[in-house]
Amino acid sequence: VSELREWRPVVYRKCTDTLWLLLFFLFWAGLMFITGYAVMAGAAERLVLGYDSFGNVCGRRNTPVKGAPLSGRDMTNKKYVFFLNSCSLEMQNLKISSLSLCVSGCPQEQLNSLEDLQSFARNNGSCLCIYNLSISSYTLNPKAAELCPTLPVPPSKSFPLFNRCVPQNPECYSKYASVLISMVNEMDVFHRILSGILAGRDTVIGLSVLALAFSLILVLAFRFIRAVLVHTLIALVVFGMFFVSGVLWWLYYDYSNDPSTELETEKENVKFLLGYAIFSTIVTVVLLSLILVLRKRLQFTVQLFRIVGKIIGRIPFLLFQPFWTFLILIVFWVFWVAILLSLGTAGAAQTTSGEQVEYRALSGVCYMAWYLFVGLIWTSEFILACQQMTIAGAVVTCYFNRNKNNPPRHPVLSSISVLFCYHLGTAVKGSFLITILRIPRILLLYLYNILKQKESACAKCLFKCCFCCFWCQESCLRYFNQHAYTTTAINGTDFCTSAKDAVFVLAKNSAKLASICCFGDFILFLGKVFVVCFTVFGGLMAFNYHRELQAWVVPLLLVGFFAYLMSHSFLSVFEVTADAIFLCFAIDMETNDGSAERPYFVDQELLTFVSQSNKLTGGQKHRRPFQDNEDGTELQPM
Repeated sequence: VSELREWRPVVYRKCTDTLWLLLFFLFWAGLMFITGYAVMAGAAERLVLGYDSFGNVCGRRNTPVKGAPLSGRDMTNKKYVFFLNSCSLEMQNLKISSLSLCVSGCPQEQLNSLEDLQSFARNNGSCLCIYNLSISSYTLNPKAAELCPTLPVPPSKSFPLFNRCVPQNPECYSKYASVLISMVNEMDVFHRILSGILAGRDTVIGLSVLALAFSLILVLAFRFIRAVLVHTLIALVVFGMFFVSGVLWWLYYDYSNDPSTELETEKENVKFLLGYAIFSTIVTVVLLSLILVLRKRLQFTVQLFRIVGKIIGRIPFLLFQPFWTFLILIVFWVFWVAILLSLGTAGAAQTTSGEQVEYRALSGVCYMAWYLFVGLIWTSEFILACQQMTIAGAVVTCYFNRNKNNPPRHPVLSSISVLFCYHLGTAVKGSFLITILRIPRILLLYLYNILKQKESACAKCLFKCCFCCFWCQESCLRYFNQHAYTTTAINGTDFCTSAKDAVFVLAKNSAKLASICCFGDFILFLGKVFVVCFTVFGGLMAFNYHRELQAWVVPLLLVGFFAYLMSHSFLSVFEVTADAIFLCFAIDMETNDGSAERPYFVDQELLTFVSQSNKLTGGQKHRRPFQDNEDGTELQPM
């Protein structure tokens, strides 16, 4: 079938993979149901702002809870959570045993008596005793010792970790931090991810902006690339990898030899620092080896990016496509995090002994969280697939145009309209296949973390092999998906047919295309490593300032993940453009012979470049010389 196919961009198309698009709409209907449930049943502000033992959210006006007379208070001016027994906190069933109150300010000095508490309340307006105990009764009520904090009250500071008053006394500080972190460690992975996001939210946002800036700089550099820029990029990547590896080993040595490393969060940071350092060192060695092997093809790579830059020069709006994709991804991620926070706090208020209030998680929330997680992967991959199809469609329109001096008008807008009118189902199907391969990797990682204390060395090795196998399959599928999208942009066929035709063409021209795209993809990969490397280094420096309270392993992983997605989103313009050009070239060579009846679509510069590449790699010349032909009419439908 592929040999007889008429490879031309069709004008009159039909919708492809409609059932998959309908399935995606049904999946999003489920997401909307979970969103509505999370908004109605959840209260993300409880997790962000904190709440007292009587169900009052600090910094908000609250509604009363039945059976709790101290609930429903106006806490607009009381924004901080204060524990009455901050020096002797204990954990009981994931709950802190000490009473907590919402206060307007944390005590800056040690308070040794009830008179000091009374004076502090009158001078600062911050009452540290139970709400129904008036300030004048602090020294008169015989039960004041039970209704007020344990004396002496250590000096504390409002630390930006869930708006808690953190004691500054070294002994109390260590105990306080240990209890809070042990509470996080005893939670499931779902709540630990929430805690990690909230603990380093400001730093994560700042580092994501830094990754965006690095990605924009690289896009401009590749657009106007020269040989000196390639050498500069390689030098920066090598320097960055050596520098980050050295910093990681230094931090590991510093943490492991610190005598105050006693908390669980610090020990966990030490373990992950060792893992990061080993992984960074291995990547550095591998990249250096590849750079030494491929160093002779640098000039060839400059010519490749010059040709890609020429195509992008004809379609300048391609450079803005990743920006819109990035904005859409950011909006979706913010929406996803907001729903995750709301879902994580979905619980019913129940009155306990002592007229206190606790929130108990509702049944089924864990399953909804996994559904939401699948939605994160599938939708993110779908957005990236739409970007790939838009770029491929614009490149295909310009390539299969006889008059190179008169390119089509608005190829990007035309490609977007074709995508939304006909081929959204194809993008859905391709992104779903990526999701299917990624979910087992995440499940394996989840099981590995659960069983890492019990498993044998053989099971540990088996887990890693399976994880690596799924990663290789995902990488291969991404490569073929990209060419399937380009084939769909040309012929208007469904995903499976396009994938089969693309594999047929790639198999016949694998020797030519592999040698051309290999080093270009490697340089783009170095660009992604550059963004991730320097962003993670910034994260290490930022998170290193808060060693005790912040378990910064999860935020640092999020920073690396976001940095890679941003760099991939922006640099994929060059990757998709190059792959689309050479797939179109292979199809052009397969279906035309350069004669007057069947002239090539390719221009002279690209044909000369491919010929030189084949000579360099020992390949053979094309069967016929290129014949320039500016004649011809607009392409006709199949």
